[in-house]
Amino acid sequence: MILSEFAKYLQQYDNDITSNKTTATKILCEWIKHVINKNPKNHVDKIVHKEIMLAQNNQGDFIILGKSESGRTLVNALSNYALSYENFLMSRWLANKKPQDFNKNN
Repeated sequence: MILSEFAKYLQQYDNDITSNKTTATKILCEWIKHVINKNPKNHVDKIVHKEIMLAQNNQGDFIILGKSESGRTLVNALSNYALSYENFLMSRWLANKKPQDFNKNN
């Protein structure tokens, strides 16, 4: 349920990920920040509010922490999903490339 909500959000940024404008991990942080900063309206929002904590410093570095054991499991699952989705997108992007596409002279 939570992974599917994050997956819908993440899919909006396919082009940004493949063009190296952002990473899936940064998008995960933005999604968590978005969910935490609004009033919880559904079960996903309520669970994220209860189980996940986000800390960010002035330089934009962040850390996502689970507030309990189940929260840590959720954070690990979201993080693993973000990384695997990014790898999937990049491998799909790479499949259409030829070696000459990477020559500096092009």
